[in-house]
Amino acid sequence: MRRLFPVTDMTAAGRAHGMTETDADTDTDGTPGTAPDTADREWSLDELADAYAYPPEAESAPWLRANMVSSLDGAGQHEGRSQPLSSEADMRIFGTLRALADVVVVGAETVRLEGYRPARAREVFAARRAAAGQGPAPVIAVVTASLDLDFSLPLFTEPLVPTLVLTGAASSPERRAEAERAGAEVVIAGDGPGVDPERAVAALAERGLRRLLTEGGPRLLGQFVAAGVLDELCLTVSPTMTAGTAQRIAGGPSVEVPKRFAVASVLEQDGFLFTRYRRI
Repeated sequence: MRRLFPVTDMTAAGRAHGMTETDADTDTDGTPGTAPDTADREWSLDELADAYAYPPEAESAPWLRANMVSSLDGAGQHEGRSQPLSSEADMRIFGTLRALADVVVVGAETVRLEGYRPARAREVFAARRAAAGQGPAPVIAVVTASLDLDFSLPLFTEPLVPTLVLTGAASSPERRAEAERAGAEVVIAGDGPGVDPERAVAALAERGLRRLLTEGGPRLLGQFVAAGVLDELCLTVSPTMTAGTAQRIAGGPSVEVPKRFAVASVLEQDGFLFTRYRRI
């Protein structure tokens, strides 16, 4: 993996003095040195966690980031799933983003299609999470209006921390009761059957879950975009072409004025681009 943007001071200084990536790997006494970010090498999980750390703002206010993957021709999935567009490096970043989050927010359709399971505790991130005041694993929060979910699945019956079900006040009380009997916690975040994106973010923040990560699907991400509550997009650009009629990473009604984001970083490995954009 190598960093394409931003260029670090070390990299810029090395180039100014004619230093190659091989030179930067060796100190003046011939011992191994510090590789520049532009060197194509395997990054440790700690390095990835540092690169994707939440901003200081997330200490006091909610910060919602999305993690999505797209083919070169704009498909957000292939045959209903994102996995065919992914790679080993993409999955390492996927796991790192989860390990940094307080809560993973996901739509019910994505839970059904992707076979969601509870987030697991990972020893490699344990000290980092403890230092940030986080539990051993992020909470999974499922957004649903219909509550058409299989509450016998491990996502609801076997999580390290109870799964949250975000729904509206007008949703089925019988289905809400079934979710609670399975061990989930129901959070009302809307007056109708569905969820209001702003209220969902606020309700999670009230529970101390301020580092938010959404993994879609496209309809849920589109709702967050339209509501103006998405702070950051982590987008993997997969070097694949799918053709067909696959959905884009964000769906639903279009916004009146396109939302502007600024590039924060770009990493590359095996032709995959791992980009980060922040709301302007």
